[in-house]
Amino acid sequence: MEYWVYIIYSESLVGFYKGQTHHVQQRLQRHNSGLEKSTQKGRPWLLIWSTKKSSRAEAIALESKLKHLSQKRTIRFIKKYEDGIAGPDALRLLAQWSGY
Repeated sequence: MEYWVYIIYSESLVGFYKGQTHHVQQRLQRHNSGLEKSTQKGRPWLLIWSTKKSSRAEAIALESKLKHLSQKRTIRFIKKYEDGIAGPDALRLLAQWSGY
């Protein structure tokens, strides 16, 4: 079964949340509907980056590494692995973060 590792961003909190799931869009809906306690504040969340992993173990390992990155290093990671950028809204934000 495939798993996804994702990074979402809250403009109101000016912060990231990193996680892993089977279904990225369903998980984003849960974050934005307030069903996830850890992200109730900061709504709406925007999907910035995601990548597919072939196992849950791989997804958990990457999620763990991402969760330890500072905001600045998270931005650098997203730019380095730009093939996972989630679309034009993410690109707009990355342009704003051009100093990183």
